[in-house]
Amino acid sequence: MNKAFVFLCFITLLGSFACSEDRIFEEFQPLTNQSWGIEDSLTFDLSKIEPMGHPSLIAFRFNEEYTFSNCYVRVLSKDSLGVIIENKLINVPLFDSKTGEPQGDGFGSTYTFYDTLPFQFQAGTKSVTLLQYMRQNQLPGIESVGLKILK
Repeated sequence: MNKAFVFLCFITLLGSFACSEDRIFEEFQPLTNQSWGIEDSLTFDLSKIEPMGHPSLIAFRFNEEYTFSNCYVRVLSKDSLGVIIENKLINVPLFDSKTGEPQGDGFGSTYTFYDTLPFQFQAGTKSVTLLQYMRQNQLPGIESVGLKILK
């Protein structure tokens, strides 16, 4: 009986650490046909939080159909009137440059990779729009793209 109680306490303690609240915002937007089109803008509503001063991550869920080693993304932050506050172009490496192995964690043929944005959002940011900037109409293999803002 005593061993069962200790085991149950251990599992409860382990579960409480697994459910950490290290973020103030996280959202993934799925892409139809697992392909990111050049005309597909992904907009994240940040009106309920204040992202200024918090580290932010961009996230990709991709599979083996993605043929490039990286993905260029245009990041537009806008205020409540839709006026662009920031317009940044970032390069997200989805595969290791030396080994060619996919970055991030994988399950089956799908991988999830988080990369830190090289800037912080300015005061007044109420939405963020992501656009693929790879000079190709469709990027097959991109299943979804997300944004995560940490505490």
